Amino acid sequence: MISKQFLPALAICLLCASGLTAQKYGHLNLGNAVAMMPETKAADAQLKDYSEQLVAKGEEMVKKFQDNYNAFVKEYQAGTMTPLAQKNGEEALQKERATIVAYDEEMKQKIETKRQELLLPIFEKVQAAVDELAKEKGYLMVFDSSVFNTLLFAAETDDLMPMLKAKFGIVDEPKK
Repeated sequence: MISKQFLPALAICLLCASGLTAQKYGHLNLGNAVAMMPETKAADAQLKDYSEQLVAKGEEMVKKFQDNYNAFVKEYQAGTMTPLAQKNGEEALQKERATIVAYDEEMKQKIETKRQELLLPIFEKVQAAVDELAKEKGYLMVFDSSVFNTLLFAAETDDLMPMLKAKFGIVDEPKK
């Protein structure tokens, strides 16, 4: 015989269990979503131009260093260089080399900063669209499948990429 206290508890458990099965989870490769955006192609082109400008300056510095080094070696091998001139020349070359190494690090940092500056608005636009889609379609959670090892187990989920493409009007190009 079932007690009268047990029935309400059972009903609550059944309602909670049925509520859990109704929750929707989805996944999306955020990296691919950002990469498919037309703005990303424009940002990539801007970043490439910016990078090429910085690299050209670095190449000029290296060429100047090579010219100075070759002139130093030529004068040293000719035997016309005083010990003081040799010491000053070596120090100047070391300083020039250190300047090139510092510029290389600065260039890498500038390129990364520019990349973040260009891509942040695109990430924000995609994130806003994902938020909107998830709310419209009733998803409780959407996982970023581009991050390695973020989930150890996941039941079958819906891929939101087709809906995101439709929202932005992006059509897949035919495979070649």
